[in-house]
Amino acid sequence: MGEVFAGRYELIDPIGRGGVGAVWRAWDHRRRRYVAAKVLQQSDAHTLLRFVREQAVRIDHPHVLAPASWAADDDKVLFTMDLVGGGSLAHLIGDYGPLPPRFVCLLLDQLLAGLAAVHGENVVHRDIKPANVLLEATGTGRPHLRLSDFGISMRKGEPRLTDTNFVVGTPGYFAPEQMLGAEPDFPADLFAVGLVALYLLTGERPDSQALVEMYLNNGVPQAPKGVPEPLWQVLASLLQPDPELRFRTATGTRKALAEAAELLPELDPAEEPVEVFDQLGPLPVGFGADGPERSGGRAGEDVTAAPGLGGGPGSDLGAGSGTGFDAGPGHGPGPGPGHGPGTGQAPAGDAATGPAGSTGAPGPAYASGGTGYVPPARAAAAGPGPAGHGTPHPGDPGEATSYGIAPPAASQPPTPTAPYTTAHPQQPHHQQPPPQQPRPGAGAPQRRPGPPAKVAVPVVVLAVLLLAAGVWALASG
Repeated sequence: MGEVFAGRYELIDPIGRGGVGAVWRAWDHRRRRYVAAKVLQQSDAHTLLRFVREQAVRIDHPHVLAPASWAADDDKVLFTMDLVGGGSLAHLIGDYGPLPPRFVCLLLDQLLAGLAAVHGENVVHRDIKPANVLLEATGTGRPHLRLSDFGISMRKGEPRLTDTNFVVGTPGYFAPEQMLGAEPDFPADLFAVGLVALYLLTGERPDSQALVEMYLNNGVPQAPKGVPEPLWQVLASLLQPDPELRFRTATGTRKALAEAAELLPELDPAEEPVEVFDQLGPLPVGFGADGPERSGGRAGEDVTAAPGLGGGPGSDLGAGSGTGFDAGPGHGPGPGPGHGPGTGQAPAGDAATGPAGSTGAPGPAYASGGTGYVPPARAAAAGPGPAGHGTPHPGDPGEATSYGIAPPAASQPPTPTAPYTTAHPQQPHHQQPPPQQPRPGAGAPQRRPGPPAKVAVPVVVLAVLLLAAGVWALASG
């Protein structure tokens, strides 16, 4: 199993690397799904400030891949995003080379839709490039694009984290005004979109500096080879060196792009369809489609909260609650998987004979009618540790709390378990002896006959003194 971060995110395998951190495929124990987790590699103040600014971007749009949550563990921090498996536009060009113009128009329309949502939040992305535009693994179906990596994005009007003479971004995708130290603005993002479009249509990285020189020396250049004229008219406006001559908004660019797409020829059915492959690869050993695979149990059942606390999807338990319990049918109410009323059926691997390779004690069962968990009868040869106590589930996030239930006699009904909370930890249940009934007619405890102690003690002392005086008098006479 992988490292569990902050008691919630189990890091599985690295899938990418950015300027300030590595990106991992991770399992979210609270949401019970796979996510992409970006882990900060450096902890200096400048890098941490950028990291905080990036994770603060919250844009809910189908074509934007923004941070969804964050967590900290000692001196490390991470934030998470949806896991996108189809790679980037750079992967797509590497697989196919130049793409059909109509297919490119579809990708550009989605990119501009996401960018319009970003600009609508007054955020300038500042790093639009093929590697930061990701794709869902949709195969030969309709592509689905996600604009990602807000590491150097900033809201208009926010203080810059770099000197005005220092340019932040990816060389080759700078707008001319960025090179001159201008304040970040929306037209700079649109210039980068034009360069990405040329890359998709030609299959080669465009030379932005040579393009700017052509504009300055000869005006709008001719359409590059393989770029239809109607589409070039839109891209030529995006690539204007003067930001005042470009499209001002992503929404306006979308409208012009839609009009140009209507003038393009239809796709040739004989051409090979563009397929977006899954670039992530299979999960490592020990992980399945439903999460980590635990020995003797089913995948994905290692919840981070006890029964009845809602450790399933949508719960609001804090990251790092750190208590694991392998829940199944018959565990009290709760929204997570396997927390509903019992079904009376034992899950696979939990038959009365116990896990494979075990002998002696029968395995756990689940009471009919949803009354709860029925512990197995204790075998004569118990395992190490005090009787009646459980063991932490292997791989549970955080510091697992070990607790268990004392096995009742076979004739007794199952003992219900109370909800577990960090404020009031659940204690092991022990069978208490039945209270003794008072005997008929018995009242308060009966006092022995005789004077009370406060009277008897002085009388005894005085008697001893008188006896001693008498003996002394006889001895003297």
